[in-house]
Amino acid sequence: IQKLCDRVASSTLLDDRRDAVRALKSLSKKYRLEVGIQAMEHLIHVLQTDRSDSEIIGYALDTLYNVISNDLEEEEQEENLPKQVDDLGSQFTEIFIKQQENVTLLLTLVEEFDFHVRWPGVKLLTSLLKQQGPQVQQIILVSPMGVSRLMDLLADSREVIRNDGLLLLQQLTKSNAAIQKIVAFENAFERLLDIITEEGNSDGGIVVEDCLLLLQNLLKNNNSNQNFFKEGSYIQRMKPWFEVGDDNCGWSAQKVTNLHLMLQLVRVLVSPTNPPGATSSCQKAMFHCGLLQQLCTILMATGVPADILTETINTVSEVIRGCQMNQDYFASVNAPSNPPRPAIVVLLMSMVNERQPFVLRCAVLYCFQCFLYKNQKGQGEIVSTLLPSTIDATGNSVSAGQLLCGGLFSTDSLSNWCAAVALAHALQENATLKEQLLRVQLATSIGNPPVSLLQQCTNILSQGSKVQTRVGLLMLLCTWLSNCSIAVTHFLHNPANIPFLTGQIAENLGEEEQLVQGLCALLLGISIYYNDNSLENYRKEKLKQLIEKRIGRENFIEKLGFISKHELYSRAAQKPQPSFSSPDHMMFDHEFTKLVKELEGVISKAIYKSSEEDKKEEEVKKTLEQHDNIVTHYKKVIREQDQELEELKQRINTLTSQNEQLQATVTQQVSQIQQHKDQYNLLKVQLGKDTQHHNSHSDTFQMNGIQMEEVSKLKEELEEWKNKHELLQGQLREKDSVIEKLKSSQLEMGTTEQSSQTSKSGGLEHNNELQKELEMLRSQIQLQSAEVSKLQIENQKLQVMNTTADPVLGDSGATAANNSELGGRLEQEIKELKSEVKALSEEKESLKQHLDSSSSTVAILQDEKSKLQQEVAESKKEQDDLLVLLADQDQKLSALKIKLKDLGVPVEDEDDIESGDQGDEDEDGDEEEQD
Repeated sequence: IQKLCDRVASSTLLDDRRDAVRALKSLSKKYRLEVGIQAMEHLIHVLQTDRSDSEIIGYALDTLYNVISNDLEEEEQEENLPKQVDDLGSQFTEIFIKQQENVTLLLTLVEEFDFHVRWPGVKLLTSLLKQQGPQVQQIILVSPMGVSRLMDLLADSREVIRNDGLLLLQQLTKSNAAIQKIVAFENAFERLLDIITEEGNSDGGIVVEDCLLLLQNLLKNNNSNQNFFKEGSYIQRMKPWFEVGDDNCGWSAQKVTNLHLMLQLVRVLVSPTNPPGATSSCQKAMFHCGLLQQLCTILMATGVPADILTETINTVSEVIRGCQMNQDYFASVNAPSNPPRPAIVVLLMSMVNERQPFVLRCAVLYCFQCFLYKNQKGQGEIVSTLLPSTIDATGNSVSAGQLLCGGLFSTDSLSNWCAAVALAHALQENATLKEQLLRVQLATSIGNPPVSLLQQCTNILSQGSKVQTRVGLLMLLCTWLSNCSIAVTHFLHNPANIPFLTGQIAENLGEEEQLVQGLCALLLGISIYYNDNSLENYRKEKLKQLIEKRIGRENFIEKLGFISKHELYSRAAQKPQPSFSSPDHMMFDHEFTKLVKELEGVISKAIYKSSEEDKKEEEVKKTLEQHDNIVTHYKKVIREQDQELEELKQRINTLTSQNEQLQATVTQQVSQIQQHKDQYNLLKVQLGKDTQHHNSHSDTFQMNGIQMEEVSKLKEELEEWKNKHELLQGQLREKDSVIEKLKSSQLEMGTTEQSSQTSKSGGLEHNNELQKELEMLRSQIQLQSAEVSKLQIENQKLQVMNTTADPVLGDSGATAANNSELGGRLEQEIKELKSEVKALSEEKESLKQHLDSSSSTVAILQDEKSKLQQEVAESKKEQDDLLVLLADQDQKLSALKIKLKDLGVPVEDEDDIESGDQGDEDEDGDEEEQD
C-alpha cells in the first residue's frame, strides 16, 4: 500500500498513476483501515489534478467509497464489532469533510456526465451524508447551486444513476427544512410523481418506495412544502395510487410496502399536528378530487391485507377529522352487504369483536373518535340510536348505539374500554346530549324493570371487574358528569354511589388500583364542583365534610394526583391517535387527558374552600349568571336592534333612491308639462287661424265641397279643351283638303290661298288661347296641392301633440299616485290639460278625416292632372305638326303665287287677304252668338 501510494504521488506517467490507483481500489475492501490512513490524501490529490482522465477519477472515487462506506463491512462484519466499524466510517468521513473544498469538488464531479465518474461520485456523496449528515448538508447548502446540481440526477436517463440519486436525496433532505424547501422548489414533486406513474404506482418496484420515502422527507413537518404541494394540485395526482381494482389477489410484499407508504404520505398532509388551516384545506382538496371516496372503497373492499386495512382506517380517520363535509360523506358510506349497512356500524362491529387484531380495533376506535371530533351532528346521530323513540323494535338492523352498549357490558375488558371511550366522545363538549343520554333505559334481564345507562355503569363499577373496564367506565362517567349539573344530580340520587367512591379512595391498595383510586377521586371531585345543591343530603358542604372525615383532604388530593403522574397518561397526552404496544397498556384516552388538566386544579381549590367561601362563590355565581343572563338578553336585544337598524337603513336607502328617482321624474315631468303648455298655446293659436280659414270658406269645406267644385270645373275645362282640339283637327282636315284642291287646279289657287291664310291665323290665335288656359289650369292645381300639403303639415303637428300629451298625462298620473304632495299641485293642471287634449283629439280626428278625404281627392286630381298633361302634350305635338304643315302650305302658296304672276294671272295682296279673313271671322262669331 505504501509503494502504491508513492507511485500515485511521484509517477509522471498517467498510466502508472492509474494502475496504482486501480491496485489501491482492489486492496481497499480488505485493507480498509490501511488504505484509508495512507492513501486518502493522495486520492483527493488525484481528484484535483487528474480530472481530464475519467478512468483514474472513477478508480479514486470507488476507493474512497470503499474506505468511507460501512455497507460492505456491515455485510461481512462479525457480531462483536459493529461499533468499531461505525466509528471507522465516521472517522474517515470527518477527515474527508474537514476541508470543505473536498465536498465542493465532489459536487463538481457529480455534474460530469461520464458514467464512470458520476455513479461512484453519487455513491460516495450518499455515504458521506449517512456518516456525517448535518455537517455535509451544511457544506452543500452553502455551496453555490449545490442542491440544484444534485436535483439533475433525477433527470438522468440511466436508471442506475437516477435510482442512486433518489437515495442520495433521501439522505440529503433528512431533518433539514432549508434543503427540503430548495429541493421542493426545484420541481421535485413533479419529477417524483412522474417516476411513480412511470413505474406503475403501487404495483411498481423499489424505485416507487424510494420516491415515496423522499416525498415523506420533503413533506413531513414542513408546512411550506405541504402548502406548495397542495397549491400545485399534486393531491389530485395521488388518487390513482389507490385504484387497486377488484382483483385483490395480487398483493405482493412490495405492493403492500408501497401502498403503506402512500397512505402514510396522505396522513402527513392531514396530520392533527399540522396547522389547522393547512389540514382543513388538504382535507377539502382530498374530498373534491375523489381521494377520500377511493380510500373508503378500499376500506369496504374484501381481500385487503390486515395491515393495509388498518392503515387505511387510520388514514380515513385523519382525512375526516374535524372536517364537517368529509364527516358527512363518511356517515353516508355503506358497506357492500345485503342489506347495506353504514360503514360506521360495520367498523364498530370489528371494534367490539375480540377476535379481531388489536391494532385494527385501535384503528376503528380512532376512526370513530375522528368522526365525532367537532361534529355535533354526528354525535347527535349516535346518541339518537340509543334513545327509546328511535330504537328499531323489529331488531332487523343493528345500530351504532346498540353495538356500543353491547361492547360496554360484554365480558371482554378491551371491548368495555373501547365502547366506553367511544361513547365518551359522543358526549364530548355537548351538554344537550349528556342530558338526553340520561333517558336511555336498558333491559338487564327478563322480568326485572329497566335500568338507566348511568345506573348500569355504576353497577358494573361496584362489581369489581377488571381494571381496564373500570378505568373505561370511570372515564365515561367523568366526561358525562363534567359541566352537566343534571347528570351529577342523577348520579348522586343513587345512594350507593358516594359510599362506593369514598371507599375506593380511602383504601390503601396496590399500584394497579392506584389509577382507579385517582379516577374515583376525580369523579367525586366533579360531583362536588358541578353540584347545584338540589339534593339536600348531597350538598357540596356535606360532601366535603364526608371527604374530610373518611379520606382526608391531603389524601384526596394525593390520590387525585395519581392520574397525571401515571406513565400511560403521559403517553396518551402526546397525540390523538391511540397507539398502545399491548392491550394491557390501553388505559387513557387523549381527549380525557385534556379534561383532567382542566379539572385537576379547580377540584383541588373546591375541596379546600370553606362553606362561607362556597356561599360567596354561589352568590357570585348566581350574580354572574344573572349578569350573564342580562348581558345575553341585552346582547339579544342589541342583535335584534342591529338587525332592525340594518333593515331600516336598507329601507331608508331604497326610499332615498326611490325619492331621488321620483324627484327627477317630477322635475322632468314639470318641464315636459311646461313644454306641453307652450305647445298647447301655440296649438290654440294655430287652431284659431285654422277656424278662421275654415269660416272664410263655405260650409262645404267640411264636406270637401271646394275640391269637388274644382274637379267639376277642371272636367268642364277639359271638355272645352277637347272640343277645341276637335275643332282644330277639323280645321286641319279642311286645310288639307284645300291644299289638295290647290294642287289639282292652279286656277283656283287664289281663293284657296286666301282661305288657307285665314285658317292659319285663326289656328294660331286658338293655340295661344289654349296655352293661356293651360297655364291657368296649372296654377290652380299648384294652389290646390299647396293647400293640401299645408293641411298635411297641420295634421302631423296635431298627431305629434297628441302622442306627446298622452304619455305625459299617464306618467303624471302615476307620479300623482306615488307622490301625494305633487298630486295636489298637479291635479288641477292635469284636469285642464285632459279636457284641452280631449278637445284637441276630437278636432284632430275631424281634421284627420278631412285630410284623408283631401288626400284621396288629391290622388284623383293628380291622376286626372297627369292625364291632362298627356293630352296637352299630344295636342302640343299635333299643333307642332300643324305648324309644320302650315309652313309647307305657305311655301307652296308663295311658290304658286310666283308662278301665277309669271303667267300673268292677277294675285291679291296679303293685306286684302287679311281683311277678308277678318270679315270671315266676324261672320263666324255672329253665327256662334246666334247658336
